[in-house]
Amino acid sequence: MTTITEPQVNLFEAQAFTPDDIQQVADYVNSSERNKLAFAEQIEQQLAGGSKKYLGIGAALAIIGKYAKAVEMLNKAGDSKEKYLELAYCLRKLGEYDKAIEAFDKAGKAGVDALQVNCGKASVYRVKKDYEQAAKTLKACEKYHKVSALYHYTLARYQQDICDYDEAIENYQVAEDIDPTYIKALFHLAFVLDIRGDEEAAMDYYKQLANGKPAYVNALLNLAVLYEDAGDYSKAINCVARVLKTHPNHQRALLFKKDIESSQTMLYDEEIEKSKDQRNRILETPISDFELSVRSRNCLKKMNINTLGDLLRITETELLAYKNFGETSLNEIRHMLETKNLRLGMGADGKLISLPLGDVEETKTEVDPDVLDRPLAEFEMSVRARNGLDNIGVKTIGDIAAKTEDELLGIKNFGATSLSEIKQILESLGLGFRKLD
Repeated sequence: MTTITEPQVNLFEAQAFTPDDIQQVADYVNSSERNKLAFAEQIEQQLAGGSKKYLGIGAALAIIGKYAKAVEMLNKAGDSKEKYLELAYCLRKLGEYDKAIEAFDKAGKAGVDALQVNCGKASVYRVKKDYEQAAKTLKACEKYHKVSALYHYTLARYQQDICDYDEAIENYQVAEDIDPTYIKALFHLAFVLDIRGDEEAAMDYYKQLANGKPAYVNALLNLAVLYEDAGDYSKAINCVARVLKTHPNHQRALLFKKDIESSQTMLYDEEIEKSKDQRNRILETPISDFELSVRSRNCLKKMNINTLGDLLRITETELLAYKNFGETSLNEIRHMLETKNLRLGMGADGKLISLPLGDVEETKTEVDPDVLDRPLAEFEMSVRARNGLDNIGVKTIGDIAAKTEDELLGIKNFGATSLSEIKQILESLGLGFRKLD
């Protein structure tokens, strides 16, 4: 594993630099939050000083994720293969896929070798989810079989996206055999093995990445998840602590830390808590949600009976004692409760009411069936979230939308971080979790 050292090239001063030089700077800058903040400050100084080093500033902005501003600077730079490679990368990140393809074509005309151009274009097609075009582009690179780590890595990423995991694993391994320093190939190999449930092999690869200098952040976080799943909380916390040492404001690491600490101190029965929460929501259902006659509804309102819980705490005798409340209204309410396996007075003694959970109607929303049938494999999510959903047989968007937040939080090691991930996916599709009336 290559050790990250301070780069020899200064992007703001060098007359020329290569893609490898840019990658060396990127590795160093992203190795710690302090380095990234210092680098961002250097960029601001260059911009404030009116520097004309457009290529260097553009590449620097891309390194810290300021892709739109990077494109603005790169477009001002003179034509070169470095310019077009950086443009293609930034445009792909911005979702401007057709322009990214054009930039790669220009990079090829500027002298970038055909393999790098085609692998770059295949990556754009993959992110665009144009898998047919991605496959065609990779087909043109077949002569690099067992020769180029870049080719096998790019092919594996495509195979991973189309859920051909066995082939992806094989090609990641070939890429790693060709170039043992190919960190991205090693990480994605571990990730796919993790998804497939081969946790022992995944852990071995994550450990290799974690032992690098600096450690690969995402590998440390995924390793923390595996340790937590195994109940080894001290090792899980240690992995997260290593991330926070160099990236103290890393949001995923902070959330993971909170989840792991919660797992360590969890002393209550989750199933009981879930049942209590669901029961309380049912008891709080307003009377107005039920189909009752105007007479019955008005009588209940005057008696200050506003929720289902209020109704279950009163007896038949007490209802009949109220003025204008007769047998007809009583029978109507009795029938309504019986359809839900409930009865008047079942909570009159003040004890916790034991409700038959699951008998409350779900909210209905008209949703495109094609959206509900979309497999989860199409969406990016953490290994923890994916494994948790796999464990309860959730395979599609529809399966998730049929679950409540409490049901997901009841999955072992499925915490607030995983829930937030899934919620964002549903919201992006105009959906949400199942809710109880």
